[in-house]
Amino acid sequence: MIVVTTPTGNIGQQVLTNLLEEAAPVRVVARDPTKLPEQTRGRVEVVRGSHGDADVVARAFEGADAVFWLPPPDYRTPDLAASYLDFTRPASDIFQRHQSMRVVGVSALGRGSALARKAGLVSASLAMDDLIAGTGVRYRSLALPSFMDNLLRQAAAIGSQGVFFLPLDADRRLPTCATRDIASVATRLLLDTSWSGQDSVAVLGPEDLSGDDMARIMSEVLARPIRFQSVSDEDFRMTLGRQGMSEAMVQGMAEMMLAKNSGLDNAEPRTPRADSPTSFRAWCQDVLGPAVSASKEGAATP
Repeated sequence: MIVVTTPTGNIGQQVLTNLLEEAAPVRVVARDPTKLPEQTRGRVEVVRGSHGDADVVARAFEGADAVFWLPPPDYRTPDLAASYLDFTRPASDIFQRHQSMRVVGVSALGRGSALARKAGLVSASLAMDDLIAGTGVRYRSLALPSFMDNLLRQAAAIGSQGVFFLPLDADRRLPTCATRDIASVATRLLLDTSWSGQDSVAVLGPEDLSGDDMARIMSEVLARPIRFQSVSDEDFRMTLGRQGMSEAMVQGMAEMMLAKNSGLDNAEPRTPRADSPTSFRAWCQDVLGPAVSASKEGAATP
């Protein structure tokens, strides 16, 4: 039995789909099972509730061989560390008692870097890894850069204004990966019963790109001029605050991006194992292009 947390999230739902395509036995933890597609609900066991709740994870992990672990984003949290560590403690208590489980967790690049000591969400993710690893359970931490899919939040601006914004230097080249590749690696590890011990698995995408590089590729794929606009740390924080994020989350996001702009994600060496297949150009063709078109159609609807 494989347990999938966040089965309606961007990565979790792709992991779930992949596992069902392989006819794997799956149990999901969902606060609102009605958000699962009806055809999916009929093919999985469902445990209703939060996977940060001790009683819920006790039911969900009973008899499980493997767990896909990902805390849900809590943009209004008053305490960033608590949203990762306190949320994960009930599950870690079970991992400690059942160390034969295989756990695959979503985390971040930066382990061992001085920049990771004050990197907001990255620091919290790495602390979560340490908590899980400290249980002795078999663990694979997916060490990830920023996601290409995060740009979907700006699809409307890209479509209407021909611009996207990030708090990064225009020429800062960083790795970036597609969530479908993350889900593919996670699925492989969940299905593979042969591994043991603890390790991190980097998923870097096939190339390092700057904001200007991305704008050039977007322009070619979308057949219209797209430009990248670097924004200041102050403006980035103000934007996040206007979106309703808590002070703790704004601080965590800002610290993370400052660390990335200082090279946090560049320390991981590129190897055949770390490179993932989806290029930014392919992602723009398959994912961003349709999203931009949909945003323009939605804006035109009276």
